Amino acid sequence: MKVLIKNGCVVNADSQVMADVLVSDGIIEQLAINIPLPDGCEVIDAQGCYVMPGGIDVHTHFNIDVGIARSCDDFFTGTRAAACGGTTTIIDHMGFGPAGCNLHHQLEVYHGYARGKAVIDYSFHGVIQHIDDAILDEIPSLVDEGISSFKLYLTYLYKLNDSEVLRALQRLNDAGALTTVHPENDAVITQRRADYLAAGLTAPLYHARSRPSECEAEAVARMINLARLSGNAPLYIVHLSNGLGLDYLRLAKARHQPVWVETCPQYLLLDERLYLREDGLKFILSPPLREASEQDALWCGVHDGSIDVVATDHCTFPYQQRLALSGGDFSRCPNGLPGVENRLLLLFSAGVMSGRISPERFVSLTSTLPAKLFGLWPRKGSIAPGFDADVVIIDPKASTTIHHSELHDNADYSPYEGRVCQGQIRHTLSRGKTVWSQGKFVGTAGHGRFIRRQPFDCKTFNH
Repeated sequence: MKVLIKNGCVVNADSQVMADVLVSDGIIEQLAINIPLPDGCEVIDAQGCYVMPGGIDVHTHFNIDVGIARSCDDFFTGTRAAACGGTTTIIDHMGFGPAGCNLHHQLEVYHGYARGKAVIDYSFHGVIQHIDDAILDEIPSLVDEGISSFKLYLTYLYKLNDSEVLRALQRLNDAGALTTVHPENDAVITQRRADYLAAGLTAPLYHARSRPSECEAEAVARMINLARLSGNAPLYIVHLSNGLGLDYLRLAKARHQPVWVETCPQYLLLDERLYLREDGLKFILSPPLREASEQDALWCGVHDGSIDVVATDHCTFPYQQRLALSGGDFSRCPNGLPGVENRLLLLFSAGVMSGRISPERFVSLTSTLPAKLFGLWPRKGSIAPGFDADVVIIDPKASTTIHHSELHDNADYSPYEGRVCQGQIRHTLSRGKTVWSQGKFVGTAGHGRFIRRQPFDCKTFNH
């Protein structure tokens, strides 16, 4: 099957050009001006629009069981929402398995969750919830199976201590895997939360107060130093929410240490005043929303290249479920926000259309650099011959108002309700198949394929 995308402005991370894009059997065949129309070819007119690589969201949590609840988006509804928002590949952070389970246990569970349901292509990050010789020896076999990144937690039930982190960093580095980490100081959180609860301070605002910026930044700095002590192991910090942590990461980058950092739209656009609303439980996530002043620091990082990736940390628990489980007590409320459908449009509107970043930088943040960091390059992340025909077409002249009732996830609210975005997702193509077109979802469950990712190679990057 052939598709010809005509008259658009094709944007990659390093260029933009007026050109047509010819797709054949799911692969980009040609990029040129005025490509002749092949027989029987579907035509998409992209006049006045940007034609960009499909988004790659490297931080989702579909179907995750957090003990007190399971997120309400599975691999169908979650990837459907992603496709409707211009994202064509996700990499899901697997949840914890039973105590003592091996690494393959959760991988098999998650293959079962996604198989036959995903609308777009997908992969998984490994999750390390305890350290022993058997776990460390198992890592290379997962890398061979296409899992080339693993997540460590410095808080929550299966947090690792510094000695365990050192061992994990060293073995992951040796195996050709990228270490990703949720950095928060667990001792600080435990003490502050206990103090607030003892004082009867259980409102949503105290969720943020119990996990201050310094708590996150300290853990970021500690991980940077532990990675350096582990043979300069490559390190990826997820969902950064504050400027102090970014300052520590800038210092590491200035020393040519292989570190990368991700932030999310919620930290760029929302702030902790939302916890004061009557429905403040809707906005509980970790790290929490910060003071509005932190947004400027993060936007500077997005602009100057200190921040490498914008992902979502999509993890959806309905508001009514949050109320029922917590009774208004932040310590009993499941954490996470929906957002996989809105990521590209939010960043396009607040970033590109506001003049904060260029279209090329937008593509780097949302597609190209994620593809390179997480072993999807040179298959995904560019509009170029030989790449998968993962494409999003964005109309910069139109506008979109976000209403949860019009979104395609399973949430009963949107944290961005009523926000007007400059821009509109016109079409999304996943390997040449249209999955979103002119306001309608036209994808199918099972179209998405598991992607075996390449091992991480630090030599790909200049540090």
